[in-house]
Amino acid sequence: MNNSEIILQCHSVHQIFKDGDTEIPVLNGIDFQIEHGESVAIMGASGAGKSTLLQLLGGLDNPTSGSVILKGNDFSKQNSKKRGLLRNQYLGFVYQFHHLLPEFSALENVMMPLLIAKESKKSASIKAEQLLTKVGLKDRLTHRPAQLSGGERQRAAIARALVTNPACLLADEPTGNLDESTASEVMELMLELNKQQNNGMIIVTHDKHLASKMNKIYELSGGHLVRQ
Repeated sequence: MNNSEIILQCHSVHQIFKDGDTEIPVLNGIDFQIEHGESVAIMGASGAGKSTLLQLLGGLDNPTSGSVILKGNDFSKQNSKKRGLLRNQYLGFVYQFHHLLPEFSALENVMMPLLIAKESKKSASIKAEQLLTKVGLKDRLTHRPAQLSGGERQRAAIARALVTNPACLLADEPTGNLDESTASEVMELMLELNKQQNNGMIIVTHDKHLASKMNKIYELSGGHLVRQ
C-alpha cells in the first residue's frame, strides 16, 4: 500500500439547505484531502457545518454541488448499494453516542461489520476478540452495552469502527460524552490504533487539547475550511 495514497478527497463542495423559500448555505466550496497515516481535526463553532461535512465525506449525503471521492470512487456517481459497499470496505465511523446495538454483546457488536462484509462467523469472532482485547475489553466480550461503562461502550464502538481495518476513520465528537480522563484515554487509544493500522483519521471536535494531537487542524467558519 502506498503510504502517500489519497484516501478521501472533496472538490469544491457546496451544501445548501432549503427552509421553505429560503436557501441556507452551509458549505461554500470545500477542498480537502487525507492520505494514509494522517490525522486531521476539524474544529468550528456549533452550527458551522462540521457534522454536515463529515456526513458528506462519509457518503451519507450528497453535496448540492462538487464531488466527494473515496479511493477513486465519486460517491455521487454510485447507487445506494455501491455507496454502502464502499463505506463498509473503506470507512469506519465513531459518533459521540456509541450506537451499539443493545440486544447484542460487545463481541457481537464488533463482529457485525465483518459479517455484513460476508466474512465467516469464526473469522469475524477471532478478529473482533483480538481488537476488543487491544482496546482493554478482554473481560467484557459477553457484556451487553447496558452492562458497560460509558468509556467501555465508546471503546467497543471504536473497535467496531476499526475491525474491518478501514482506510479512514471518521469520528464526530468521539469523546464529547466522556469525562476528561476517560476522554483522554479513548483518544490515545484511537491515535495508537491509527498509527498501527496506518489509516487516515478525521475527527470533528470542540476539544482544543484533542485537536492538538492531530497532524493537521482545520477551522470551519463561514462555510470555508481553513488550515490552522
